[in-house]
Amino acid sequence: MRTTTLTRATAKGLAMTYLSLIVLIPLAALLTNAFNQGLGSFWNAVTQQESVDALRLTLLCAFVASSINAVAGLATAWVLVRDRFPGQALLNAIIDLPFALPTVVAGVTFYTLYGPLSPFHVNITGTWIGITVAIMFVTLPFTVRSVQPVLESLTFSAEAAAATLGASPARVFRTITLPALMPSILTGTGLAFARAIGEYGSVVFISNNLPYRSEVASSYIYSLTTSDQNNSAASAAVALLVLALILLIVFNVTAQRLARRRT
Repeated sequence: MRTTTLTRATAKGLAMTYLSLIVLIPLAALLTNAFNQGLGSFWNAVTQQESVDALRLTLLCAFVASSINAVAGLATAWVLVRDRFPGQALLNAIIDLPFALPTVVAGVTFYTLYGPLSPFHVNITGTWIGITVAIMFVTLPFTVRSVQPVLESLTFSAEAAAATLGASPARVFRTITLPALMPSILTGTGLAFARAIGEYGSVVFISNNLPYRSEVASSYIYSLTTSDQNNSAASAAVALLVLALILLIVFNVTAQRLARRRT
């Protein structure tokens, strides 16, 4: 009993130490830099026109990318779980490629494919479309990997019963399968959205970083640090952090309520 208590205390101590070193101390340093000149300085930095435009563009692209990936991720997970076809294992491995691939490599690839020298004669650099495409690439695995295990755990009994009673496949999916998957879809979408608003490597080339036009929040923060405006950079970073935290809470709370309603 004493050994178990000691083991638990050691595990908690290690967890808190690791969490403090990796998360809490850096966050405290960020907040200190953001507010060390007062709340007025923080507010002025966040509400500058360039900052507002960068945040607006970031949220727009993140919303579009995560919404599309919610549908595409569900379809991909469905194919991986419910179908069998040659190359399925390869496709399943490719889904995780954005996790393993440095995002700047993805940025260079998209710039090569859809930049001024595009082999397809499609130039989307400096546009919100190009930024959204790059974000879609790096955030697709979140929805797929959130939905896939839930879909694998579902039994076919309710779907089979509904089909036996004459329900069409579309109605079975809409009334039985989709409600069961919705909490995991929301969780994956929330993670993708939070990841998207902080993306830098994959969009730094294709966005062209034009202030007031195609500059995302992460690029704006980087430009502030390179010009020694560390307080303004910290303020913009805190605003981005707060947005990501609020969105994650909203998505998680909604997903939990839907899950409780199902049970």
